[in-house]
Amino acid sequence: MSGLSESFAYLIEEEKDDHLTVVVPEGYDPLAVEELRFKTGKDVRLRVVSAQEYARLVQERLSQEELLLEEESKEERQTEDLLFTRDDSPAVKLVNAVLIKAASVGASDVHFEPYENEAVVRLRLDGVLHDYTRVPASVYPEVVSRIKVMSKLNVAEKRVPQDGKIRARIGGKDYDVRVSVVPTVFGERVVMRLLEKTGSLLTLRELGLSEEDEQKVRRLAEKPYGIVLVTGPTGAGKSTTLYAMLLHLKSPKKNIITIEDPVEYQIKGISQMQVNPKVGLTFARGLRAILRQDPDVIMVGEIRDPETAQVAVQAALTGHLVLSTLHTNDAPSAVTRLKDMGVEPFLIASSLEGVIAQRLVRRICEHCKEPYEPTKEELKELGLPEGRYTFYRGRGCEHCLGTGYRGRIGIFEVLELDEELKKFINETQDAVKIREFARKKKGFKTMLEDGIEKIKKGITTSSEVLSVVSS
Repeated sequence: MSGLSESFAYLIEEEKDDHLTVVVPEGYDPLAVEELRFKTGKDVRLRVVSAQEYARLVQERLSQEELLLEEESKEERQTEDLLFTRDDSPAVKLVNAVLIKAASVGASDVHFEPYENEAVVRLRLDGVLHDYTRVPASVYPEVVSRIKVMSKLNVAEKRVPQDGKIRARIGGKDYDVRVSVVPTVFGERVVMRLLEKTGSLLTLRELGLSEEDEQKVRRLAEKPYGIVLVTGPTGAGKSTTLYAMLLHLKSPKKNIITIEDPVEYQIKGISQMQVNPKVGLTFARGLRAILRQDPDVIMVGEIRDPETAQVAVQAALTGHLVLSTLHTNDAPSAVTRLKDMGVEPFLIASSLEGVIAQRLVRRICEHCKEPYEPTKEELKELGLPEGRYTFYRGRGCEHCLGTGYRGRIGIFEVLELDEELKKFINETQDAVKIREFARKKKGFKTMLEDGIEKIKKGITTSSEVLSVVSS
């Protein structure tokens, strides 16, 4: 294993189960060493040599790996790894350091927030923002300019919002970084979203569904036609669930086409189209075009307007399986939302096959998890009867940055529509009545109940579940 560049290389001299011995030159970049420790999960021991000796060793390694380097694609050679970029500009160093830190801790977003005397840089980790560093107000405009240059935005334009994209390589991994810049009173605010291109997608089994709900979702994904909706607020993991369903369905015998805004992950064997409002390619227009491509399964990133809703319903009624998302608080509310968009109740009942509602909660860190007995107030908030229960929480340790949490998991409610429930929906589109009917007649389990099961199993905490679902 080795990573080579003009400025710094991983020259691994020895690799054991628990450690690596790495040769580095005098004046080496410690960030690169930290990244290697993060990538391998092993202790890194250094052997520091002179620049001349190091250059000789690099030449030897290059001659051994010449063929491998030649086989790299042109695009890979052009995208320089940020770990190996050398630039004396403070702005360049800061932006690179922030991106490297974000990638190494698994942050999903980076926020640059300008205020009167300084700008605050924050990282979103497991859905929660954490302060990372502060930038003096005098340096901050250079930082924004650097980000704009990287994302090919207009550096001179500071009065209107701009959106761009950066293709970055960090520690050998490729990232698409979506950039949003908006003007504020004290300067331009920047948010960068990191999407790892080489990251593996989750399967249905890995989402965190209960065994019963997983079977329901599999049945819904395998329907020959109809609409299946995934609902929840922004950042609830809806796209991840849709991609897991597409992976389950992917087959050489099926024509699967998606229209998304944007295409977050590329899946081999599935045709993916990106919305482009500038040229008039909206969800509705793209969906109409897809219907002329003889599809078996269609994934629509989001049903945002009445036109898209009407076309999706017609597609479902003409023999296509349509997967999409809506912004609603729970599964029964999806019926009310479709009615509000102008879809006739009998068409909702005829086309809708199921709704999956979800939220993301943080997992308790396995390294510092400890049991405790919940208070009466805690049980009351969850709607549980008094009694002896064992719940769990994280004390906070170096593995979870002192938060007590590491990673996230979904909590779900899956509303599967049968003929009886469809007939009821034809009579009323009231979410409360639909929920009561489904609970009484169909054994429908709510997100709160799913969350309580995960609390009892020691996967998450009561405070996490209550923060995303009301009792």
